[in-house]
Amino acid sequence: MKIGVFGTFMSPIGTPEIIAKVAAQVEQAGIDSLWMGEHVVLFDEMEFGYPASKDGKIPVPDGGGMLDPVATFGFIANATTTLRMGTGITLISQRHPLYTAKEFATLDWLSNGRVDFGVGVGWCKEEVISSGFSWEDRGPRADEFLDVVGKLWTQELTTYDGNHFKLPYPCRLDPKPVQPRMPVLVGGHSAPALRRAAEYGTGWYGFALNSEMTAAMLNRLDQALAAAGRSRGTFEIVITPLQETPEEIDAFASMGVDRLVLHMGSQRAERLEPRLLEMERISGEVA
Repeated sequence: MKIGVFGTFMSPIGTPEIIAKVAAQVEQAGIDSLWMGEHVVLFDEMEFGYPASKDGKIPVPDGGGMLDPVATFGFIANATTTLRMGTGITLISQRHPLYTAKEFATLDWLSNGRVDFGVGVGWCKEEVISSGFSWEDRGPRADEFLDVVGKLWTQELTTYDGNHFKLPYPCRLDPKPVQPRMPVLVGGHSAPALRRAAEYGTGWYGFALNSEMTAAMLNRLDQALAAAGRSRGTFEIVITPLQETPEEIDAFASMGVDRLVLHMGSQRAERLEPRLLEMERISGEVA
């Protein structure tokens, strides 16, 4: 089982110096990957709150926001040589597949094949609508999105005629990703998310779960995979755990989890260094 780190890099404390230090230390520790989430804009009032906080809001510093993952990973790719970079998650309900395919193929090209493309529909209605898309049809649109991106990454010439996206003229997208098949890790705990993972993904990403919750989710995932004519096999399971006790880590390993992505937490200097050392210890014990 591999160990990754989830870093919610935020301005103003997520400086270039801090990010370069974290990336270098994580790579030197032999940790597999560094992950980032995505939110383009934040809102003071939302219909649906952020599910991982008590007040329903993303905890960002005053006057700060979340850094863009593609730009930040470009910076990290230049500061590292082996560290993989994963999105947890790219919000495909509020993106156009053409530009997204280009951005991530370019990042994979420049990093020599070190990108894991984690995707999901997200939870923030206001952000989806502000990005120019509708909320109610985000699921079917996400299916088409993954279909379009997959074709652009693998076909010499691509056309597409969907309900939500159209590429009416044969087009070429280059460079292609360095990886023969860039990993597509579909996040989400709902039945549509598991079905989407089984039909379009190379893996599934579960966020903020303990081992008991993960076991139940994997049972549901196995059913979705069977319905799609697939089985787990090489299908990758990635989890960001709620607890990191030795018992929990052993339980994740025994049920076939391929990668644990540990949340880094605060980027403040007094808390960052001890946390990095703790994650390095866990990685060494798992290895």
